[in-house]
Amino acid sequence: MENRERVCGSEENLEWKPEKASDQRPGSSRQKKAAVISDMTGFGRCAITVSLPVISKLKVQCCPVPTAILSNHTAYPTYYFDDYTERMEDYIGEWHKLGLTFDGIGTGFLGSKRQIEIVRDFIRGFRREDTVVMVDPIMGDNGKVYATYTKEMCREMKELVACADMVTPNVTEGCILTDRQYREGGWKAEELLDMAQRIGQMGPGKVVITGIQQGSYIGNFCYERDQDGSGMRYKLQKTKQVGQSRCGTGDIFSAVILADAVNGVELEKSVKKAADFVRDCIKASARMETPLTDGVCFEEVLDKLKA
Repeated sequence: MENRERVCGSEENLEWKPEKASDQRPGSSRQKKAAVISDMTGFGRCAITVSLPVISKLKVQCCPVPTAILSNHTAYPTYYFDDYTERMEDYIGEWHKLGLTFDGIGTGFLGSKRQIEIVRDFIRGFRREDTVVMVDPIMGDNGKVYATYTKEMCREMKELVACADMVTPNVTEGCILTDRQYREGGWKAEELLDMAQRIGQMGPGKVVITGIQQGSYIGNFCYERDQDGSGMRYKLQKTKQVGQSRCGTGDIFSAVILADAVNGVELEKSVKKAADFVRDCIKASARMETPLTDGVCFEEVLDKLKA
């Protein structure tokens, strides 16, 4: 108790003060907050483990909602896994009691139909008029649906995407969402536009299709629909491919996009920032000869990331 008093004052003086509506006005000096719903993985640099420092570096408070606790990610030969599904609602319920509000809500890997349902309820319960909801529909890669994902979960993910303001599928996930046949490369801009528009018709006004192979470049297709439906903007951005594919790069990319959206950064500018940062992370990791399973050494280049 002595240490607690030294840091916080006496226990009797501790008082929780819920945020007032006036504190939520646009342009207020209040620090912005984003809830991130994903797994907490102790080693391997992915999910909340990378989202938290990246979002914090962009001057947004990151508030994690764990879906599972892992000692390390599943690409390692052995790991500890604790499914958090049965505790998520009690955890979230305490936030409701405190009257918490969020400027952003982001979702990562979800491991079951029940978790997707809980996340939909979370969005309904915490979304305000100015809350940005970003869904990273992590369902597969390289043309294959992840082994843990059932057809029912893919259908549920489409329902979750419909709740989002912005989504960041890779090409495989874009194909799953639009019932399109996947292919390795050769995607034309008009095909990507059609895919983005179909996803946008589900609900999101902003779509970023990631990881598009373009020869020696990696492309990200940005699509944004005007709020009044009068027009749209789209662009295929390319970044020179470096190194090898590594765990956690998609989580880092999405973390930058979410924090930037909360901060009001334009989508195209944010996507370029995220792609350049991931490239720098991969370069640093290759230079340090970091094993691929250990993810990227983002800590080495975090100072380059600016809000």
